[in-house]
Amino acid sequence: MNKWSKLGVFAGGVLFGTAGIGILKSKDAKKAYTNCTAAVLRCKDTVLKTTDNIRENCEDIYADAIDINEKRYAAEDAKKLEEARALVVEADEIKEK
Repeated sequence: MNKWSKLGVFAGGVLFGTAGIGILKSKDAKKAYTNCTAAVLRCKDTVLKTTDNIRENCEDIYADAIDINEKRYAAEDAKKLEEARALVVEADEIKEK
């Protein structure tokens, strides 16, 4: 590239940049930015609501799982207690004979 073509490319870039800035400052562009921003905010609200629903469901599932395990442990403990009582009764009967 010669000197003049480099200067022409530079001048074209400056001109395009200046025009681009003017376009970005226009009322139509601002309306478009505003509408896009509003859409993003609506999307954010939807995502947050969905996240809250998922979190609540997970908390419910976790609480139910804890209840199930507590009941299972209580049943196992009751069974072990009955087995121990049966062994004590059996031992007492053997002792009495």
